[in-house]
Amino acid sequence: MPKPFNIKESLYNYCMQYVEERIARIQNEIDLQQEAANEETKSSAGDKYETGRAMAQLEIERNAAQLKEAEKLRSFLQSIVRESTSEVIIQGSLVTTSKGVFYIAISIGAITLHQQSYFIVSPDSPIGKLLLGKKVGETMMWKNERYNIMKVE
Repeated sequence: MPKPFNIKESLYNYCMQYVEERIARIQNEIDLQQEAANEETKSSAGDKYETGRAMAQLEIERNAAQLKEAEKLRSFLQSIVRESTSEVIIQGSLVTTSKGVFYIAISIGAITLHQQSYFIVSPDSPIGKLLLGKKVGETMMWKNERYNIMKVE
């Protein structure tokens, strides 16, 4: 019986959409701040103008830093080889444990997709670091709980 969908691909697409929406939201905020700063230039004079302009510039810089981080996440996701499987847990692995199913990609947390719960975690997160390099049959301890690795896709 063929699988109705590829869950790893669905999780990857969920992550990519999450990052793309974040990038669009941040870019929109930068555009709004730039517009506000430009309006401030037209309508104000003196110290009030300088303060408003400086505040807008700080907000733009903060958003630009967030945009850079979101773009790094997108690049990281694009580096995941989605077609491959590995016996060892690597980035892009779908890991079924006795305590839940983990997708090793970026830090999003718990989600429900196709009526199933998943934890999308970064390989740099504490639990991601514990999972990396493990194989089916191995165990790990996380928050005083034993996780048995039952399947790696």
